[in-house]
Amino acid sequence: MAGLGSSLPGPLLLPPALGGALTEWLAQMAALKGAAANTIDAYRRDVAGYLGFLAQHRGGAEGLAAIARTDQSDLRAWMAHERGRGLSSRSLARALSAVKGFTAWAADRTGSDATTVLSARGPRTPRRLPRPLDEPAAATMLEDIGTDARQDWIAARDTAVATLLYGLGLRISEALALTGASHPLPRTLRITGKGGKTRLVPVIPAAARAVADYVALCPHDLTPDAPLFRGARGGALSPRLIQLAMERARLRLGLPATATPHALRHSFATHLLSAGGDLRAIQDLLGHASLSTTQGYTAVDAARLMEVYEKAHPRA
Repeated sequence: MAGLGSSLPGPLLLPPALGGALTEWLAQMAALKGAAANTIDAYRRDVAGYLGFLAQHRGGAEGLAAIARTDQSDLRAWMAHERGRGLSSRSLARALSAVKGFTAWAADRTGSDATTVLSARGPRTPRRLPRPLDEPAAATMLEDIGTDARQDWIAARDTAVATLLYGLGLRISEALALTGASHPLPRTLRITGKGGKTRLVPVIPAAARAVADYVALCPHDLTPDAPLFRGARGGALSPRLIQLAMERARLRLGLPATATPHALRHSFATHLLSAGGDLRAIQDLLGHASLSTTQGYTAVDAARLMEVYEKAHPRA
């Protein structure tokens, strides 16, 4: 983490005190929040750009307390500047989130009132609709994902993970968090999702069979407290390996780039909804904290129905 300060953009000419404060905050984000390296780098760019803008806008750099007390006119000027240089609404919202995090930290350090910055609203960003696979494509993906695996047990492993994503609607992190104690899969699986929230997910027979096939072939000792899904050398399976397996499969099958592991979870929800599933039940199965998140799937289903209508209706 020592190199964070040296990588601050040179043209912004942040004074040592602010540069040091930014480095300290980033180090804390990495250590206490577990932020990934790419996230830390994005925070660094966003906050350094913000601090550099304020220095230029106010005619000189100010201390940490003054930064925490930034007023609405300065904040609006910064956001207008960022939009003026072509920053998208989504990127500006991310930058504002980083600025709020740094400002809250600065206010805590200096005893300042950061209400103006912390209450600022970012630009509205269009909700991205899920991009599920259709039912035949999802089924074909499950059949094909293990095709070019080097060993039979790895093929069975990739198939089992993909089946859990599509058959149970798990996030890839949730599937890979399962331990040996989960086998054989019970009729109902208790899953701990985002924010430590737990939910009960019914296990379909196809998922139980896929996991059983993998366990029967796996050469590693799947002890109850160790990861259920393993890499080639026996360590915990990296999600990147499942992503790569799906990338190769989608290229073989001619599927779009949106055919990712998370798309299988989207497909689970969309196909349940298409079959008449209750929206609140699907919310519980997915572990969404808010029904509005789950309601995004109704837009997907409506879009699919409209596409079918336009292709099939004799007057379309």
